[in-house]
Amino acid sequence: MSEKHLVDRLIPDELAGLRLDQALAAMLPEYSRSRLKGWIESGRIHLNGIIPKPRHKVDGGERVKIETAPESLTEDKPEVIALDVRYEDEHVLVLNKPPGRVVHPAAGNRDGTVLNALLHHAPQLAALPRAGIVHRLDKDTSGLMVVAKTPVAHVKLVAALAEHAVGREYLALVQGELIAGGCVEAPIGRHPKDRKRMAVVSGGKPAVSHYRIEERFVGHTLLRVSLETGRTHQIRVHMSHLRHPIVGDPVYGGRLRLPPAAGASLTELLRGFNRQALHATRLDLNHPATGEAMFWEAAMPDDMQMLISGLRAHAAKAHEAK
Repeated sequence: MSEKHLVDRLIPDELAGLRLDQALAAMLPEYSRSRLKGWIESGRIHLNGIIPKPRHKVDGGERVKIETAPESLTEDKPEVIALDVRYEDEHVLVLNKPPGRVVHPAAGNRDGTVLNALLHHAPQLAALPRAGIVHRLDKDTSGLMVVAKTPVAHVKLVAALAEHAVGREYLALVQGELIAGGCVEAPIGRHPKDRKRMAVVSGGKPAVSHYRIEERFVGHTLLRVSLETGRTHQIRVHMSHLRHPIVGDPVYGGRLRLPPAAGASLTELLRGFNRQALHATRLDLNHPATGEAMFWEAAMPDDMQMLISGLRAHAAKAHEAK
């Protein structure tokens, strides 16, 4: 952890009339307004030599001094865990998460997470909320995630996600044969009877998923799904709502359906696939520092590719038999 740093700035005249916390948030986008307000309340910010109140109105031209000692925002520990890093610079990091890896530590999963790995890979992330993680994937969902490495990048990426300016595409293998793509616009909230699950419920948060057909099989379809919103379990809940649940989903998948005339090898593949067949395959965003439009793609992990290959071979045999 580095030593204390002193910010010494003049408040621009164009910010006159704003509350101090608002003015500072405009001047210093690398710090969240809640953090700035906390520094004001703790006496770490001086305005013309005095300790002001957060709601103090500025006139412009005042000298503000801020003692910005870096502080850890997490009690979690760094761990030596391999990360599949697809891109990294001083501002952001893009990684490809394997299935089975929890993103954030929680009860029952305090270690072995992506966050623990990030704290070892880049120790400065301890000074950012959630070690710079701005969006997450479920434990058994694989694929691309972006992580902020600086306060400015964190603020901008969180805002971009809120404004639906980050493109995310997933590959989802679902049960049943869909004829065409479409859009699911159905609100998602807690299941009324099982609080550990999510469901399409009236009064839930708006949720929109677009899907198109990537490949057809016998009894199954591979979809490419893009999100407008990022609700918990959104794709899994929406596909289940369409009565085409994701293969292997232990929560929303329902009963396993084997395709007609499935051989022993395909049956074994389907029965042995015990996670949702869902992969975050593409990520699009404007770089938070340069504004450059960037994108990354990641192929499906081996277990999904093996399952797809089995379904593809079965579909080819079924076609030949016609």
